[in-house]
Amino acid sequence: MTQHANRPTLAVIAAAAGVSLPTVSKVLNGKQDVAAATRAHVQQVLEQYAYVPLTPRGPTRPLVDVVFTALDSPWGMEILRGVTEADLEVVVTTLSRSSSGDWVRELITGGRQGAIVVTSRLTAADQRRLGGSQLPVVVIDPVDMPGQEVPSVGATNWSGGLAATEHLIELGHRRIAVIGGQEDYLCSRARIDGYRAALDRAGIPFDPALVRHGTFSHEGGHQQARAVLELADRPTAVFAGSDEQAFGVLEAARQARLSVPGDVSVVGFDDLPMARWSSPPLTTVRQPLADMGRMAGRMLHDLITGTRLDTQRVELATQLVVRASTARPS
Repeated sequence: MTQHANRPTLAVIAAAAGVSLPTVSKVLNGKQDVAAATRAHVQQVLEQYAYVPLTPRGPTRPLVDVVFTALDSPWGMEILRGVTEADLEVVVTTLSRSSSGDWVRELITGGRQGAIVVTSRLTAADQRRLGGSQLPVVVIDPVDMPGQEVPSVGATNWSGGLAATEHLIELGHRRIAVIGGQEDYLCSRARIDGYRAALDRAGIPFDPALVRHGTFSHEGGHQQARAVLELADRPTAVFAGSDEQAFGVLEAARQARLSVPGDVSVVGFDDLPMARWSSPPLTTVRQPLADMGRMAGRMLHDLITGTRLDTQRVELATQLVVRASTARPS
């Protein structure tokens, strides 16, 4: 007979408390969606039956939350792939558009040992709340640069924007449009700043009509590309702030009966796995998304285990990958 032979089961606890089995499980796991009175009653029954959770055999990995605004893009999946390679047990949380600001409180009180936050909703107030909590947190590619309270991982977005634009300039392009993400996104601003720096270095006048902002999505790229490609003096090249935007640019060019790269060259940003399979294969700036996830996972593990971080901010290098979507202007 094992040492747990007379141990009451969760079903026995649930029956004695007059609640469902999932409710008992939520109380044991520190879930917050249980009424306070019910929680107290279940805890009383657990004590009455002297219930002791089974101790897992061998070492356990820290259980952490990975919070996304949405997990509906290859970009997010690449980051998640890197995070899952760290020595962590991962639970994924996505925030719906209707989620309130209480998600930060729920994260802090959710019973996890740490969290990796990949969301555009991290305000300065959220950063202060996370930084002042006892929950170890790492932010990936924040909208605004967090303070010293919250460690973060990003990429060299400015250098990537510079490299993409200089590549087009070296091919001979002078009318170069840029499509960024939302204007308050730090990464988008940095990429456009790199674009402007490349124009300045080459002595090319900056034209505000060639700068557009949208979402980092296929639809966002398509909508903004249609607008710039309809200009009387249309650009001969478009630098899109993400690969998904670039795929939208390719579709807009096709609909306008423009060939890529014959009539318009296109550069993306991210180097998602499907970039090499687009038609034509996409020239893009490789952002080390999986490495960013991997680094965030390592940093979070160090925070949880009490290891001092070497730095609060890590930026991984981007790299231009030239494929068939760019050529000299006709």
